[in-house]
Amino acid sequence: MQPAAERFWATLERHAGIALVDGARQLSYAELRHELAARASQLQQLGVQRVALALDNGLDWALWDLALLRAGRVCVPLPGFFSPAQQEHVLNHAGIDCLIGAPSALAERCGFRPHEPGVLLRQPQGVTPLPPGTRKITYTSGTTGQPKGVCLDAEAQLAVAESLWQASLPCAVQQHLCVLPLATLLENIAGLYAPLLAGARVELRPLGEIGFSGAAGFDLPRFLATLNASRPHSLILLPQLLLAMVSAAEQGAPLPDSLRFVAVGGGRVVPQLLARAERLGLPVFEGYGLSECASVVCLNTPEARRIGTVGRPLAHVELRLADDGEVLVRGPHMLGYLGEPPLTGDWLATGDLGHFENGLLVLHGRKKHQFVTAYGRNVNPEWVEAELVQQAPIAQAWLHGEALAQNVAVLVPRRADLDDTHLQAAVERVNAGLPDYARVHRWLRAEAPFGAGNGLATANGRLRRNALLQHYQSAIDALQS
Repeated sequence: MQPAAERFWATLERHAGIALVDGARQLSYAELRHELAARASQLQQLGVQRVALALDNGLDWALWDLALLRAGRVCVPLPGFFSPAQQEHVLNHAGIDCLIGAPSALAERCGFRPHEPGVLLRQPQGVTPLPPGTRKITYTSGTTGQPKGVCLDAEAQLAVAESLWQASLPCAVQQHLCVLPLATLLENIAGLYAPLLAGARVELRPLGEIGFSGAAGFDLPRFLATLNASRPHSLILLPQLLLAMVSAAEQGAPLPDSLRFVAVGGGRVVPQLLARAERLGLPVFEGYGLSECASVVCLNTPEARRIGTVGRPLAHVELRLADDGEVLVRGPHMLGYLGEPPLTGDWLATGDLGHFENGLLVLHGRKKHQFVTAYGRNVNPEWVEAELVQQAPIAQAWLHGEALAQNVAVLVPRRADLDDTHLQAAVERVNAGLPDYARVHRWLRAEAPFGAGNGLATANGRLRRNALLQHYQSAIDALQS
């Protein structure tokens, strides 16, 4: 069978019409092929191997990403929602020798020098070897202080794109609007590669035009205006964006009648929200995936859709459950984490627990403590909690943010007579060193220290997270309303 990469390029050769649109700029499929050949040649002349993209959503991001794939170079998206320290970690950890983007203090600090407009070069030191075949290193949102680099080959990425294209065929998607950052693997694979396979028109706009500011700021009126101006057939949304869109529509805000396939993923979606979307007639389909599997592995589709599930496995993967209910995946997946031993065995453990109902996967939660915010960012609460308790005023801390737009901490002061201003100052000091998706956005003063006596911690001080959530759920809910 022809490899997925060969099928991808052969398919693009057959397409006509408009491929990419960025404001007044647009490229036909013929022009796209010509531009990719020119940029791939430029990369070969530069002699670079590992290239970081530090660009906003737009034509240049898409063209460089595709040209790197075409030229067989390693693409490393540099997420704008990472903190400067995390971005610096990515540039050094991945051994980047070419940075595509504007000169910056970060680039200068990392030793990059301008070579030509928008292209900066350096000679990296102590480069970590890559698993053979690596074509993209996508960094996780940072489940600990430093994000991990997931190494992917072209076959894994394009096999997922091909499955997504096939799954959405009944919806006849011919125009996709990129809403999420292209540095997010989900939008990169499902919002760029899959629509191009379908011969669709991909509309690329700067994130500010979409309504984003930072990792969590979102301008709903701007998003709705862009949506109505673009009139796309498909979108990819995070749960919080879907909630904002549904709430606005329920209050009378107009939505385009062009929508045919609205995929939602990147975090848990409550069934009540999907039911509200259904009542509005919105074609919303929940899915599930992870970076280690090159993004999506399950998806609800027009042929098989059930609220409360994340759908059936896509054509390129097999799923089964371990004895403890952990979801295991076999099929195209990562080559390994950069700098760690390569993967062994056919089945990849996801860390997620679930069960199947009539072939559709229902997820329960995670084996570990990591949570995913409503904006799709992975956060390990122990990382943030450790930072909080290093502050003098804070004795204990518990962070909760699963499916929330704003993380909430419950804080135990070191002395009962400490007022809230001291706690607030401590929180602000910690937040200053964190990316904003991991920050403490709201906090509560604990009713009492966490201990074995009240069931909120073990005898040796480990937090009982489920008990804490049950105890403080109503107070957290009140903060979100």
